[in-house]
Amino acid sequence: MADPSLLTVRALAKDVPGTRTLFRGLALTVGAGEIVAITGESGVGKSTLLNILAGLDDADAGEVVIDGIALGGLDDTARTRLRRERIGFIFQAFHILPYLTLRQNVALPLALVSPDGTMAHAEADAMLAAVGLGDRGAGYARDLSGGELQRVAIARALIHRPALILADEPTGNLDPETAARVLTLFANAARERGAATVLVTHSGATAAIADRVLTLTADGLVARAR
Repeated sequence: MADPSLLTVRALAKDVPGTRTLFRGLALTVGAGEIVAITGESGVGKSTLLNILAGLDDADAGEVVIDGIALGGLDDTARTRLRRERIGFIFQAFHILPYLTLRQNVALPLALVSPDGTMAHAEADAMLAAVGLGDRGAGYARDLSGGELQRVAIARALIHRPALILADEPTGNLDPETAARVLTLFANAARERGAATVLVTHSGATAAIADRVLTLTADGLVARAR
């Protein structure tokens, strides 16, 4: 029987060469529309885990399968294609390109896989409207607040309907009130689009939007009581 999860991780292990084990025996499944928050002490390997899930770093052992595709069997070109087509990444520092308009920033994932710029920009305008910035497409990052920039980042991560969304401290640079609004928007959009979502956070408020909260330890992921 086919695995219904959009993300499946089996027996994952990662060491810091010559120093210590970050984690071993790590297992995780995330289904469509499900949000999983991963917490843990600084330095335990949360960002490293996200990079492994995105195919940006290699595990020392184990398997990562995204939407039925095993990362271990892909070369660099195929991994890049998988990231473009099936993964959305939301960064703490936004990573909105200052020399592109907001419309161009949001359209970038589509522009990388399709030559139809007109359609990409139309879809970018629709995504900007969905995050409450429908009249700002021609503007630039310098004109936006931190909360608005993060909404642009969410729109960009969701525009190509990825199977998997990875978020690294997505509200770490925002004040609590703005963070709460952005988190609600993010969670609703991810669930509506049926994406499997893994977010890394130190914040209890951020973790509270998740369906499950797991703590990363050297022995893998441990379910945390809600």
